[in-house]
Amino acid sequence: MSREPAFSISAPAGEVRAVALVLHGGRARSAAPVRPTQLAVLRMSPFANSLARAGARHGLAVARLRYLVRGWNGAARSPVADVEWALGRLSERLPGAPVALIGHSMGGRAAAYVAGYPSVRGYVGLAPWFERDDPYEQTAGRHVLVVHGDRDRITSATASAQWTQRAATVAASAGYISVHGERHAMLHRASLWHSLTTSYVLAVLCDVLPSETDSSPAANVVAKVLAGDASVVV
Repeated sequence: MSREPAFSISAPAGEVRAVALVLHGGRARSAAPVRPTQLAVLRMSPFANSLARAGARHGLAVARLRYLVRGWNGAARSPVADVEWALGRLSERLPGAPVALIGHSMGGRAAAYVAGYPSVRGYVGLAPWFERDDPYEQTAGRHVLVVHGDRDRITSATASAQWTQRAATVAASAGYISVHGERHAMLHRASLWHSLTTSYVLAVLCDVLPSETDSSPAANVVAKVLAGDASVVV
């Protein structure tokens, strides 16, 4: 097995102003290596592509990480060390560039654990896997967005909403979006998930108004969250 996770950066043609780090999901327990063809990895490609397309002219680079192993693995918190490693690489290659973490399911949990890393400015949790005792204090001064489908039976929308409420006590801003009729795979209203994520990241990292990124209803939702609406249903 490789001693380092698989890591790539797609940079715009001009100066890099900021970085979106996209993180896939996994399993509660597994020491098996992550393969590029696994569904959890492939599921994040449309998010990375949306961010790259809309963000190129604003100087947004998009980085992707594949963990060494598929599982969280209890106290080992296996993907957390991988994400910290990736943030270190980004700091070396793109010093001073602010970072937004975008993580689905287990990736959302791992991202939350490292949200206090100095370069991190924003966090987007997509149907994240949260447990009652997961920390939130590390989001102090960061911009936080959690999006969860109300028909998700894999991870808990209630736990996500509660974690967001706790993060709101220390974060620069924190919003929770409930996606009506959506399940854990984010497929029923896929374009909405992509638009919400891209609009939010560009607003937080590059000071781009949501209306300049997207003409869909997602832009209005992101604008509401950034204006202080703590909970929105779409």
